[in-house]
Amino acid sequence: MRAPGPLVIGHRGASGYRPEHTRSAYELAITLGVDAIEPDIVATRDGVLVLRHENEISGTTDVAARPEFADRRATKRVDGVSLTGWFTEDFTWAELSTLRATERLPQVRQASATFNGAEPILRLRDLLEILDAGAERTGRAISVVAEVKHPTYFASIGIPLDELIADELKAWDDGDRIIVECFEQTVLGEIRERGVRGRFIYLIESRGSAPDLVAKFGAKALPYSAQLTDAGLARLAKQVDGVSVDKSLLLRPTGPALVTRAHAVGLEVYTWTLRPENRFLAPGHRVGKIPSEWGDWRTEFGMILGTGVDGIFVDHPDLGVAARAEVTGEK
Repeated sequence: MRAPGPLVIGHRGASGYRPEHTRSAYELAITLGVDAIEPDIVATRDGVLVLRHENEISGTTDVAARPEFADRRATKRVDGVSLTGWFTEDFTWAELSTLRATERLPQVRQASATFNGAEPILRLRDLLEILDAGAERTGRAISVVAEVKHPTYFASIGIPLDELIADELKAWDDGDRIIVECFEQTVLGEIRERGVRGRFIYLIESRGSAPDLVAKFGAKALPYSAQLTDAGLARLAKQVDGVSVDKSLLLRPTGPALVTRAHAVGLEVYTWTLRPENRFLAPGHRVGKIPSEWGDWRTEFGMILGTGVDGIFVDHPDLGVAARAEVTGEK
């Protein structure tokens, strides 16, 4: 049984302490008390679902140092952004499984970077096994918050993430432990239509428009901001179970009202990502001038929790659990 209050979700595991999406990051997150773990899901050329922040992996693996893969370096346009590097869809799982994970933010998280090269990258099925083992070990049901990355792009190259993800999630759980999220609403509906039971959460940026809408409507695509009006939230409530918003939207004076308005139409509200380092805190909560040092995270976390959100994504699960306890009075 989890503690009362909003869900504490390990963002890519305990990614403040270990390279993200590694076994040690996931297992540490469970040990530190998360209610759920969020993986980012992309795919290989042969349709295996792998867990990486992006399909471009030069910043999170040692692929750039592997001479055998030098010829895979490419430039691609993904969701309107030109990227140069190495992409999961250009590898088979057998090839990717030889790579080792590295810290994505080595200048900020130097301690985590000392674990570079220690662990391989994982598949979605590996994480689901870790969650089952964690539940058995702790007596808590640990949910997955599966983030679908770049589904419109992957569909354009013939890799149907909706089908691949639906098949794995349905084989794992009947829905009690499943939350699916994406910055594109289209794929959420597609995965639900494929029989996945659970909650479906629409990720919302503080600016811009959803990639699936841009692909369909171009410059006329509805901006995220229009989806957060009363009318926009009411429309979303007919199609998804909740929204997950950039934390900057909740730190504004209108933040509590946004949560109240979403709750009024039946939507859950999550937010991302709560981090203690000065680099990621709002200016008023920074302490000193060194980006990697921790600032007044307790005040910022408390302000966000005070809006009444239903879930927080954290890189340091123990800090999320502690902040929740302060707000709820949990002992």
